[in-house]
Amino acid sequence: MTDVPPPARPTPGSIVWLDGELVDADTARISPFDHGITVGDGVFETLKVVGGTPFAMRRHLERLERSATALGLACPDHALVREAAASVVAANGGGDARLRITLTGGPGPLGSNRGDGGPTLLLAVSDLPPSPPTTDVVTVDWVRNERGALTGLKTTSYAENVMALSVASAVGATEAIFANTVGNLCEGTGSNVFVVLDGRLVTPPLSAGPLAGITRDLVLEVTDAVEEDVPLAALAEAEEAFLTSSTRDVQAIAHVDGRALPAAPGPVTTAAAAAFARLFEGDLDP
Repeated sequence: MTDVPPPARPTPGSIVWLDGELVDADTARISPFDHGITVGDGVFETLKVVGGTPFAMRRHLERLERSATALGLACPDHALVREAAASVVAANGGGDARLRITLTGGPGPLGSNRGDGGPTLLLAVSDLPPSPPTTDVVTVDWVRNERGALTGLKTTSYAENVMALSVASAVGATEAIFANTVGNLCEGTGSNVFVVLDGRLVTPPLSAGPLAGITRDLVLEVTDAVEEDVPLAALAEAEEAFLTSSTRDVQAIAHVDGRALPAAPGPVTTAAAAAFARLFEGDLDP
């Protein structure tokens, strides 16, 4: 009797969920007039998938709704998005991965006015390689506007981040860090920043302009970190510093603009990472 080989595991990213259907990524079609393409009119969430289960789904859906509402987009029912997420993760083989939920204004005119065809909802999955324990960052001259119309919203208008990240990549760093308009530490292109100053763990308050990161919020809950305005220069002078995001978790910063920090990871970072990691053991939707 000939052994029958098990079916091939789907390649993450080969199947997407688009407006109610699972479709092959190579044949999925979004209108060329979709506002997410023409004017960046959309919001999104990126989640870490652990063993086939998206982490902190409730928090991500609540932020998706906040961003969509602020942009004037109709947010889909949370139950629908949960069902879509489970479907697309399973269709791509389950396991550990990155899940992205994107909601756009849908097809519209070639201008800023929206059309009346309704939004586009897309869920896609990709591989998520493990993050190294430390990374290097650079600061950039561009600033975040803490009083801008999109401040605090996770929108698809990411061209500024693309430019900043290209500066970081050119010197071997993985993240670019912004100040806000008054020179205080704000955030990275896709991460929040924590610094240890005089033994205190500090992260910029939301009034400084950063996105309310899901991992940021959880670290604030499981550590004694405080929210406090600090100048951008404090990053390079910190005793320790780390980034937080849904794909990095807690990642120590080793160098800022080529200058080594005293410890990476130091004891405060190590404790924060351990406290965050314990969340996965008890509840994947904290």
